[in-house]
Amino acid sequence: MAELTGAEPTSAELAVTAERLVTPAGVRAGTVLIADGRVLAVLDPGAVPPPGVPAVDAGDRYVLPGLIDSHVHFRTPGLTHKEDWEHGSRAAAAGGVTTVLDMPNTSPPTLTADEARAKAELIAGRSLVDHRFHIGADPARPEALAELDPAVATSAKIFMAGHHTAPTVFRDPAQLEKAFIAAAQGGVQLVLHAEDGELFALLDEWWGAPGSYADYEARRPRSGGISAVAKVIELVRRHGTKAHILHLSSREEADLVCAARAAGLPVSFEVTGHHLSFTDADTRRLGARTRLSPSIRQQSDQDRLWQALVAGEADTIGSDHAPHTIEEKTRTVQQSPPGLPGVQELAVAVWTGMRRRLPDEHPDVAVARLVRHLSTRPAELFGLRGKGRLAPGADADLVFFAPDDTWMLSARDVRSKCGWSAYEGWTMTGRVVRTLRRGEVVWDADTGTFGSYEGRWIQ
Repeated sequence: MAELTGAEPTSAELAVTAERLVTPAGVRAGTVLIADGRVLAVLDPGAVPPPGVPAVDAGDRYVLPGLIDSHVHFRTPGLTHKEDWEHGSRAAAAGGVTTVLDMPNTSPPTLTADEARAKAELIAGRSLVDHRFHIGADPARPEALAELDPAVATSAKIFMAGHHTAPTVFRDPAQLEKAFIAAAQGGVQLVLHAEDGELFALLDEWWGAPGSYADYEARRPRSGGISAVAKVIELVRRHGTKAHILHLSSREEADLVCAARAAGLPVSFEVTGHHLSFTDADTRRLGARTRLSPSIRQQSDQDRLWQALVAGEADTIGSDHAPHTIEEKTRTVQQSPPGLPGVQELAVAVWTGMRRRLPDEHPDVAVARLVRHLSTRPAELFGLRGKGRLAPGADADLVFFAPDDTWMLSARDVRSKCGWSAYEGWTMTGRVVRTLRRGEVVWDADTGTFGSYEGRWIQ
């Protein structure tokens, strides 16, 4: 039986048939009817689409709901020498990502509703993907979060530690608490870079800043994250604020957040593709390419993050797509900025890791996990209506995914403006073959072509 939105099937504009549609009810064969950019119906196997409707057969490729990367830095405005929205959205579409949530640490930073609207105007006509913004929490005006217009943003980024592109850092505990109080009053979801900058400064005064990548992880230790996460949990306990810890990097942090959630606190966390893919041994080998903040940690930490993903303890997977130029990344250890491009590589890198770690797991189970953490859950967490599911009434954001294709990633594949990837030379399992945004093909891997730059600001 077909699931319908209430519209007539004869109004369909496109039919996508596949043996493996990834729906909220599970993986099933069928046909997706699309009209006016939305899923009109999901037909059972054998059902015939209305006559005259253009049809596409995905065969035995998985058809996923469009992926959501809730943590990108597309560098617009002001930092477009290293990335811009056109290139960032190309990388996203080529990676199966149809919706992104962009961070506020641009130049100028996105701290007010007017700055968010100005940013949206800059992006209009330049994006292959739909987008939403995390507003920046301002230490000088933390009380503003209580009156944040949900049409502009429903989430706010807090930096608890500074780095090269963090213009607003909460260093005063009283101001940080005010931000938690105001966010609770305004129903705002906080997203946090939870590291203790003061702790790092204290350690640097004692032993000096990192001088080589051989000791980089040890000089930006796990204690910084553990201390900050503990502070966040205490503030959540006091004020009931919704808090989402970004790029969680250590086993102790994972345990703390899981314990807090078990105690009923509204706290969640993200794992990144790079923390699932690399260890500190890679940083010693690759140097600046995997210099991150928080740093890439040890094998036991990576194992714990994978455990959190498989067990469903982690909520989202983010890329923390933060490109820099090769020139910037080849400066001295102290001057090289943290960050790497990752939105294009995110889904295939995580899929590759899942297939290697759990080779006997049924691919339907693995792909459902990928969809939960890269589509369904971020849509729920950040209130992205119409996103995150392949179901009638949802936006017709679809990804054709070939789970068994193997290929080697090279710099020629990189769509980000920076032109490099930390994954160069990796043999990947899984390939994004085609990406549809609201029914339009915006990436076709077979032809290497993109669609129209008509991605929308989600309000």
